[in-house]
Formats: sequence, C-alpha cells, structure tokens
Amino acid sequence: MLIPINREKFEQLIPLVATGLQYNYCWGKARDFLKRLLISVIGVVIVWVIHLFLGNSFDAVSLVLGVGAGFYWLWGPIFWASQRNRKLRDYKYSGFWRGRVLDIYVTEELTREEEDVNQKGELVIIENRERRLNIEVGDETGFRVDLQVPLKRIYKQIARGMTAEMLVVAYQPSLTRLEKFTDIYLPENDLWISDYPYLQHQVFEDLSRRIGSDRSPRDEAPRYRDNDNAYDQDYDQADDQQYAPRNNDRDLDGDYDNYNHRKLPEDRDNYESDRPLGRQQLSPKRSTRENRKSTPSKNRRSPNRRPRI
Repeated sequence: MLIPINREKFEQLIPLVATGLQYNYCWGKARDFLKRLLISVIGVVIVWVIHLFLGNSFDAVSLVLGVGAGFYWLWGPIFWASQRNRKLRDYKYSGFWRGRVLDIYVTEELTREEEDVNQKGELVIIENRERRLNIEVGDETGFRVDLQVPLKRIYKQIARGMTAEMLVVAYQPSLTRLEKFTDIYLPENDLWISDYPYLQHQVFEDLSRRIGSDRSPRDEAPRYRDNDNAYDQDYDQADDQQYAPRNNDRDLDGDYDNYNHRKLPEDRDNYESDRPLGRQQLSPKRSTRENRKSTPSKNRRSPNRRPRI
C-alpha cells in the first residue's frame, strides 16, 4: 500500500535541524569524538596564526572563528545530521508505504581495515567486522527493499509477516520510481528499525494510526506465521471471526476437496488405483473372463481355421 502525502506533512516528518536521536547517531564512538576534537584544536591554532598576521583589526572576527573552531567537537554532529536531512528534503514527492516483513537474517560486514606491522616487520591488515541484521520488506505489488542495521537485542521480537511501514521519496508525483526510503516502523510491536533515524517518530506514529483507522484491516494482505504458511490465529482471529484461519494440520481422509483432490469411494478394492486424480476418472477392474472375451489372444485358434499340416 502506497499513499502520497503532501509537502507540509513531509517537512514535519523530516526536520530541518537535527533531532536528539540524529545527534546521538552522528556523535559516533570514541574514535569519532577524538577526530572532531583534533579538528577543533587544529582550527583554533590556524585562527590564532591568522590573527598574528592580521593584527588587532580583526579581533572580533578572530574571536568568532576561534570559538566556532574550538567547539566543533560539540556542534559538528548537528551540522552533519542537518546535511543528511537536507539531502532527503530535496526530493519533491513522498508517500506513506505499508507492507510486510519478508525475511530477516544476520550477516558479518567489514566495517574498517587497519594496517599494522608485526614483530617480524611484516605488514598485517586487520579487518574489523561487525554482525548486522538484514531486514527485507515488500508488498503485494512486488516491491522489495533491504535494510541493514546494527544487531541489537531488541530486534529479537521481529518475525516474518509483521506489518512494516516507512516513508519513501521520489522525483515523480506518481511515485512510480522510488528513490529512497527511511526508517522502518513495526506498529504491532511499536518498534523502530533504522541505521540513521530520519523520521520524527511521534509524527509518523500519528500518521500511521490515522491511515490505519481510515482503512479496513482486510484491505491488507493476510498475515503469516514465521515457520509455516498457515494463517496466524494470534493476529487475525481477533479481527473478524468470519475470516477465522484454517488449521494447518491436513486431514487427508476427510478434507480432500480442500486440497484439490477427489475423495475415493469406500470400496477401493474394485478400482485400479487408490491415488487421488484430478480430471482423470477411475475405471473399475474387469474380471478375467471379461478380459478374455474383449481381448482375443493371438495364440487361441479360431474355430473356422484349419490347422496347418
């Protein structure tokens, strides 16, 4: 399901200035913080050297530049998060997409390579790998997309068949060609899955509830369990009793019609085969005497034929 949304709602979902979650993401690890701190120190030194050459006439400018460079380690994440938001806001058209979780699996990805020298003087490449969770979502139209996120304990509750929602963007108003997508939201568990949190979570949750109330639950594709192809009673039975799911255990003796088989008569011994057939009809066995009458043997002599001398 894909529903276009207007520009005003899109700008509410994608903020212009970084949010708290986006700031925490761009803050990074200790290595990233040390890199920004080093840039701040170098920036302050450069401003101080420029101030020495220009003299006191540029004290105000030097002060502003020095303070800005010295606090780069603090405002740097805000700047880079806002740049990410700006690139997504450049798309003119967007839509609300709803589908299902098709597959989930874990892989090991190479995050960083380092070169080092061992005790023998040999160059050694150290690979840093990280386990990441891959989630594939799609809908009945054949649209599929994969999202790779860091592996977290909270993601254990994700299962195939869950409802998945996200925001998609495109250059055409018809949304026939989707260029990019954002975080994945699972409304059944109130769970967000993302690498970089693009969306304002509260605004998107309100939009999801509003669209869900306007549409019938039966407009969506049927939900399935994780390990079989039976309808999930835990999900669907509470919605509407008239669509109660069928039990997955097949009763082969009494439920042949439900699986495109024809039930055999009780007297199976008089039939050539007891396997269920589609359009073919079962023919009863002929007795030995009927076979002899209908099928003459080559070795039997005709009564009008004279024996060869």
